[in-house]
Amino acid sequence: MKYVKPLNLFDELLKRKVAERGRLLGLDVGDKYIGLAISDPKNEKASPLSVLLRKKHNIGKMADRFQALISEHNLEGFVVGYPFNKNRTTTDGAQVKLFIDELCNTGKLKGLKYTYWDEGFTSKIVELLLKNLNLPQVMSKTINDKFAAAGILQGYLDKANKKVKLEGAMEGDYECRF
Repeated sequence: MKYVKPLNLFDELLKRKVAERGRLLGLDVGDKYIGLAISDPKNEKASPLSVLLRKKHNIGKMADRFQALISEHNLEGFVVGYPFNKNRTTTDGAQVKLFIDELCNTGKLKGLKYTYWDEGFTSKIVELLLKNLNLPQVMSKTINDKFAAAGILQGYLDKANKKVKLEGAMEGDYECRF
């Protein structure tokens, strides 16, 4: 796996013909679970996908699952939620980087690109939305994780698509009238 700057990942997708473009997978990395979300084929909308159980001894199995998802959904890269904090590295941030390093070290995801995107309290927002549903704790946790991943990925897609539209508007032929 190779790290690329956030918007460079999207720019690389755009260099391909529309029919050849892959999709993106959003990851919300937690202590016990990894929430997954997937973009639509046009890379405009994110949808919750599933949750993977995270244990120290199952990183190889997780890499295998990611390989299957890459083939099944024509994935180009991962958008990994990261708790950016201007003042210091958080323990959550260190945990996310450790997970990505472990995944890279399996050697099973060569050629895949990834980037980090600010998770911006996505888990807390989803938690508040689910609070009044009174779901069983396990169900609530898995729903929270995959919807948090969808929030991370959607935030990334919104920013990347907005940048593309702005650049397109700047390249257009516009006449100013006063």
